Amino acid sequence: MRNATENSLQTALKACKSSFLSVGFFSFFVNALMLVPSFYMLQVYGRVVTSGSGITLLMLTLIMTMLMLTMGALEWTRSRIMVRVSTKLDVLLSRDVYRASFKRALDSGGMDASAQPLNDLTGLRQFLTGNGLFAFFDTPWLPVYIGVMFLFHPWYGWVAVASAIVLLCLAVVNEKLTGKALADANKQNIAASLYTTKNLRNAEVIESMGMLQTLMARWGMRQKKVLELQSAASDKGGMVTSFSKTFRMLVQSLILGLGALLVIEQEITPGLMIAGSILLGRALAPIDLMIGSWKGFISARAQYARLNEILDKQQAEQPRMSLPAPQGNVLVENLIVTAPGSKAPIIKNISFAVPAGSVVGVIGPSASGKSTLARALLGVWKPQHGVVRLDGADINNWDKEELGPHVGYLPQDIELFEGTISENIARFRNVEPELVIQAAKVAGVHEMILQLPDGYDTLIGSDGVSLSGGQRQRIGLARAIYGTPRLIVLDEPNSNLDDVGERALAAALGQLKASGATVFVITHRTSILAQLDLLLMLRNGAIALYGPRDKVVAELNAQQAAQQPPTPVPQAPRSAQA
Repeated sequence: MRNATENSLQTALKACKSSFLSVGFFSFFVNALMLVPSFYMLQVYGRVVTSGSGITLLMLTLIMTMLMLTMGALEWTRSRIMVRVSTKLDVLLSRDVYRASFKRALDSGGMDASAQPLNDLTGLRQFLTGNGLFAFFDTPWLPVYIGVMFLFHPWYGWVAVASAIVLLCLAVVNEKLTGKALADANKQNIAASLYTTKNLRNAEVIESMGMLQTLMARWGMRQKKVLELQSAASDKGGMVTSFSKTFRMLVQSLILGLGALLVIEQEITPGLMIAGSILLGRALAPIDLMIGSWKGFISARAQYARLNEILDKQQAEQPRMSLPAPQGNVLVENLIVTAPGSKAPIIKNISFAVPAGSVVGVIGPSASGKSTLARALLGVWKPQHGVVRLDGADINNWDKEELGPHVGYLPQDIELFEGTISENIARFRNVEPELVIQAAKVAGVHEMILQLPDGYDTLIGSDGVSLSGGQRQRIGLARAIYGTPRLIVLDEPNSNLDDVGERALAAALGQLKASGATVFVITHRTSILAQLDLLLMLRNGAIALYGPRDKVVAELNAQQAAQQPPTPVPQAPRSAQA
C-alpha cells in the first residue's frame, strides 16, 4: 500500500527492497568466494610444492573448481535478479510515467511535450542491469579483503589501505570534475532533442520556405554546446579512469616486488607473495569499476531525480469522486485564464450561462481568446481565477476518464492517431460499429470513408493512408460527436470544408441540437449562423456581446452601420428566424 508521502517511484523501489537485499546476500558469498584463488595459491605453494603430492593437487584443484563454478552461478543469479528488478520497475512505473509525461505536456500547453521521462525510465532500467551497479555492492567488502591482507603480512595490509584511499580519492575527484558537466550536457541534450522533434513535425513548412539551413544552424549551436560539455567531462573522466587503472596495475606489480623482498627476508612464503598480489587486485577492482562506470551512475542519478520530480507532481493530484452523468448546463463565473507559463490573462473576468441543449456561436477577431475559452470550457487549461461549471460542478473536479465519453472536442489542429478510422472515431475504446457509423453519418463522412481502400478499417498513420485537411476535419468531427456527448466544443469546424462539408456540418449541428447536447461553435464564418441559438462575441478577452443570435446580429449591424464606411453583417436565413 502506498504511503501518502511517497510517489510511485519510491513505492516501486520499496516493493523491490527484498530483491536488493537478495542481491546483497548473494554478493556476500560471491565476494567470499573471490578469496578462493588466493588461498588455492597458498595451498599449492605450501602443501603441493613442498610435499610433491599429486593427489593433494588434484583434490585442491577439484575443490577450487567447484567453488569457482559456484561463484559463477551466484554471479549469474544476482545478475538475473537485477534483470527481474528492472523489469518489475518498468511494469510498476511505465503507466504512471506515461501519465505524468502527458500531464506535463498538457500543463505546458504542448510546449514541454516530450517522451524524455519514458527515456529516463529506460535508462534507469538499463543501469540496473549493467555491471557498474555491482561495484556498489562489492565495494563494501573492501575492509574484509584488507583484513585478510593484514593477516598475510602487515606491509600487505598497509599497501592495500593506501591504495584504497588513493582510489577512493580518485572517485571523489571524478565526481567533482565530471558530475556537473555531465548533468549539464544531459540537460542540453534533452533540450536539443526536443527542439529537433518540434522541427521535424513541421518538415513541410521548413522545406517549402527554405528554412532548413537556418534551423540546422540553430540546432548545430545547441549540439556544439552538448559536445563541448560532454567532451570536457569525458576528457576529465578519461584522465581519472586511466590514472586509476594505471595506478591499480602499478600497485599490483609493486606488491609482487614487496612480496619478493619479504620472501628473501624469509618473512612470508612464495605462495603468500603471489596470493597477496591476486587479492589486492580483487580488493581494488570494485573501486576501479566504480570509477570507470561513473558516467553511467551520473546519468542514472539524473534520471532518478527527473523521474522523482515529475512523479512527485503527479502524486499531488488526488483522485476525483464520481459524479452523475452531465446534462450539459454550463455556467462560467468570473473566469480569468492565462496560457501555461504566462502571466498575462487572455480571458479577462467573463461570466455567462448556457442552458443544456443550446448551440452557442463564439465569434471575434483573431487573438480575442476564442480558443483559450474552448480549452477552459473543457478543463484543459485551468483558470487563474473563476470557474467553469458543468451541471453545477467545477469542470476541473470531474474525473476526466469518466467525463470523457460525455464531452466532444474538435480542435483547430486536427490530429488523428495511428490506428484505423473506426478506432479514431471510437476514441480507441471498444469499437461499437453502430455508434461509429452513426457518428460518421451525422458528420457527413460515412460515404467518404466507404470509398477508402479498407473502409472503416483503413489505417491512418505512418503505415496508412494520408488524408486531406477536410477529410481529417470531418473524421475529427465524427470523433467529437461519437456516442452521446452532452458538451461539445468545435473550434473552427468549417475551416477546411467545402460546400458539401459546410452543409454536412449544418445538418450535424441540427441533429446535435435535437439530441439535447450543448454545443459551442467557434468560427469566423457566418454560414452556420442559422444553426445557432446564442451568439457570444469576444474582444480582447472580454465579452463584447452575448445573447440570442438575432439580437446580437442586430446589435452588430447597428454598430457597423455607425462606422464609416459601413460593413453589414450577413443576416441569418429567414427560415431560421421564424
